[in-house]
Amino acid sequence: MKLTALQLLLWHSALWLVQEATPLRPTSSLPQSFLLKCLEQMRKVQADGTVLQERLCATHKLCHPEELVLLGHALGIPQPPLSSCSSQALQLTGCLHQLHSGLVLYQGLLQALAGITPELAPTLDMLQLDISDFAFNIWQQMEELGLAQAVPPSQGTMPTFTSAFERRAGGVLVASSLQSFLELAYRALRCFAKP
Repeated sequence: MKLTALQLLLWHSALWLVQEATPLRPTSSLPQSFLLKCLEQMRKVQADGTVLQERLCATHKLCHPEELVLLGHALGIPQPPLSSCSSQALQLTGCLHQLHSGLVLYQGLLQALAGITPELAPTLDMLQLDISDFAFNIWQQMEELGLAQAVPPSQGTMPTFTSAFERRAGGVLVASSLQSFLELAYRALRCFAKP
């Protein structure tokens, strides 16, 4: 009896994992080479963001983004939408536009953090460069598919950090938000992989 229950549990777990791992199939798909390049760029950006968070935690004890959420609202740190990339409303054109706009927004947020600390400046510069490359890659793919707008999106209004503490806290919040954005972007792009 116990063996049958265990087998049933394992079977249900395996089925659940397969269902979770199998993305919905949208009507459009993207070239495998583009998706592989995106994955590589996401890994670089995630690594840079992790380094930024770890250094802010180790040096300035800003280790919990959840504790800084109210400050993030007060500073006006915007969050990029990814509604067209959700599994309920997955749409290639809208999703690529939102991914590109989100990366442009993060470029602006990182520029607003300039002067965070001298020792973090190289990490911030590398993160900006990797995000810029990722945004360019998506824009190039949109142009190839005939989906690019005539004018690329602007960064919009960026928060003003008036103190060193606000810049450091903003760095933690931006890096944390960027990690969440990349996780959603990865899931969405996986859905557009060719079968």
